[in-house]
Amino acid sequence: MQPPKKIRLDQADKKLILEYPDGAFVLPAEYLRVYSPSAEVRGHGIGEGTLVSGKMHVGIDRVASAGRYALQIFFDDGHDSGIYTWAYLRELCETQPEKWQAYLECLQREGKGRDPDESPVKFIG
Repeated sequence: MQPPKKIRLDQADKKLILEYPDGAFVLPAEYLRVYSPSAEVRGHGIGEGTLVSGKMHVGIDRVASAGRYALQIFFDDGHDSGIYTWAYLRELCETQPEKWQAYLECLQREGKGRDPDESPVKFIG
């Protein structure tokens, strides 16, 4: 898989813009953070992943190449262990609507939220 022809970090709007010969994609920092390929998020085996919540305000401090095959993203919450291969970044671009909807549904199912200041309240009556 070829890398994007251009990568731009928009820190103010908290997004990464990837330009390919066939079009550009805008990936919000929150989306990239909750779908990090790190072992912390994905786990070490099938079914071991962790649902990441409360990342609505996360930003990206910087990005760096990881060899010739990937990008390392340094998030402002200290997370930096995910290595995003060119193939995985392209997958995130092409499946963004479906993946984002699946994430929102999972949050709802688990009673968690995107906002770190939001805590589910259970009323006992």
